[in-house]
Amino acid sequence: MTENTQPAVLTMSIAALRILHTEKGTAPEFTAGHSLGEYSALVASGAIAFSDAVKIVRLRGKFMQEAVPVGEGAMAAVLGMEREQLETLCEEISSGEVLTPANFNCPGQIVIAGHAKAVARAIERIKQEGKKAVLLPVSAPFHSPLMRPAGERLEKVLEEISLRDLKVPVMTNVEAELNTLKERVKGLLVAQVSSPVRWEESMRKMIEKGIEQVLEIGPGKVLSGLMKRIDGRIETKNLEDLQTLKEIL
Repeated sequence: MTENTQPAVLTMSIAALRILHTEKGTAPEFTAGHSLGEYSALVASGAIAFSDAVKIVRLRGKFMQEAVPVGEGAMAAVLGMEREQLETLCEEISSGEVLTPANFNCPGQIVIAGHAKAVARAIERIKQEGKKAVLLPVSAPFHSPLMRPAGERLEKVLEEISLRDLKVPVMTNVEAELNTLKERVKGLLVAQVSSPVRWEESMRKMIEKGIEQVLEIGPGKVLSGLMKRIDGRIETKNLEDLQTLKEIL
């Protein structure tokens, strides 16, 4: 269940971050996180207390799961299509249902989300056009307009949370811009639930700011792989276990 997975991933990521800080004293110039990862980025920036973040992401997962009955929504990864081409395709075959890009991950990799039947039609059309589309094993159509009810519920939870000044700028999913204002955090997190994750734009913006090395903290190497496709000149490392910690130290 996503309501259990989200706090587990957050906890693992922050634990790894704290060990790195203790052992090496590493401090980032900027932080960023993909979807759920934006909460880890906000904790790392000092904006949200870890205990509050765990509470928020558990409820976020619950709200997102309950926004659409299981089986009625879906997501698919599309490979080899340009953004404009895919946006046009989604519009053409939506037939009144929700079908929209949800994650702009890297060149040639965009995730779409929406009603399950619309996503199925999109997969069929994409394959007919000689491109690849893969249905993702997820429990809801994240980052699509179908998640707006979840955002409304999340907003009420966020009203109860106190934020602190950001010590480090955070690259936002919704705008692909650096945010330094705590007053904007809650609104951006509410919008994030039902808006596309503009990851490729976010990484390019950080590169423009002079970033030469990125460190992915948390389970897996997915974001490191995306960065290599966005700009292979950027040094990438990941921290997820004792072995990767030794490599960094």
